[in-house]
Amino acid sequence: MTKKQERDRARRRWQKQQATLAARAERRDRTKRVAAIVATVAVVAALVGGLAVALKPEEKEEAAPSTTVAGCEQPPAPLGTAAKLELPDKATAKATTWTATLTTNCGDIVLDLDGAKAPQAVASFIQLAKADYWLNSPCQRLGVGEGFKLLQCGDPTGTGSGNPGYGFGVENAPKDGTYPRGTVAMARTQDPVKGNGGQFFLVNGETTLPDPNGYTIFGTITKGLDIVDKVAAAGVQPGGESETIGAPNAPISILRVAVTEKKA
Repeated sequence: MTKKQERDRARRRWQKQQATLAARAERRDRTKRVAAIVATVAVVAALVGGLAVALKPEEKEEAAPSTTVAGCEQPPAPLGTAAKLELPDKATAKATTWTATLTTNCGDIVLDLDGAKAPQAVASFIQLAKADYWLNSPCQRLGVGEGFKLLQCGDPTGTGSGNPGYGFGVENAPKDGTYPRGTVAMARTQDPVKGNGGQFFLVNGETTLPDPNGYTIFGTITKGLDIVDKVAAAGVQPGGESETIGAPNAPISILRVAVTEKKA
């Protein structure tokens, strides 16, 4: 083999090696480019997906079925606390008449309070109203039976056992145990001497309560009795005291109470 032939062979080997190296380099570059493209696509997809999630309308939690009646909003949760107040002097309300507005989730219920006939009950009511005692307070007991038609309210704990930290006795109870439609009377424990506190009932149909000591009548409903009627028409929840006495099916809460003295 001549020197020229050796040089030609060496040149062909070198060219082949270079071609192989170039092919390897091209494959490496192609792999890198593909990987970069895949990574870019993944990043873009993630960004687009994240943006889609960010822009997607927030899914609302499925609300519990509402049992409210027409004209009523869902009431707020009760604060769950009572109070420790001192019994006010009944002279605060003696011989005066007051207007109380119960703002509820179903509208306003307006009362006339008779400080002449039930000064202690009215003085207590005024104090509790001014102290925001009934803030977000549910009416926890409803009676829809014959001769027992009333809505009991006034316990901010929502349990029926809360009190303002004091008690007082019965005033102005009817001798025949009859409470006409539109009556506002104190609810109490079995103790007629100190059983009254912050709870009261709104009578929406003639009611007979045979307790010999009676219940203090301290006012009348002048506006909003139709609200009580509407709540009563929805009935009571099962599992109460009876088929006609229990928590109202249509929830109603006192949101706040305002009182003003009526001028003669």
